Amino acid sequence: MKLVRWVLGQLILAYEKIASPKGVVRDMETQALVDEKTKNFTLYQFRACPFCVKVRFALKRQSLNIEICDAKNDPTHRETLQKNGGHIKVPCLRIKSDSGNKEEWLYESDEIIRYLEQHVAKV
Repeated sequence: MKLVRWVLGQLILAYEKIASPKGVVRDMETQALVDEKTKNFTLYQFRACPFCVKVRFALKRQSLNIEICDAKNDPTHRETLQKNGGHIKVPCLRIKSDSGNKEEWLYESDEIIRYLEQHVAKV
């Protein structure tokens, strides 16, 4: 079973390289506004997870600069996701308030993409 997962993971990563979308091009000022909106966002993911690839494609299409943390291979990120998000499930978008004292943990790829389209991409 481990071998099957590894092979499927490699296929998913190859697909990501081949099919990766082009990002939207914004002027520097508009991109700076978008970057400001996303500065407190972190995406927790597993590199070969197809749902994580779906979210990364959305980030690329929208030219969003969001920190990406590997919750599979980095024990610190995995522990943060478990402790603060509630469980180890990816993809997960952590949204910190500007003051830093409130966090929202958003799971499910479609919900993450919808949130980004509604709150960030339309500047």
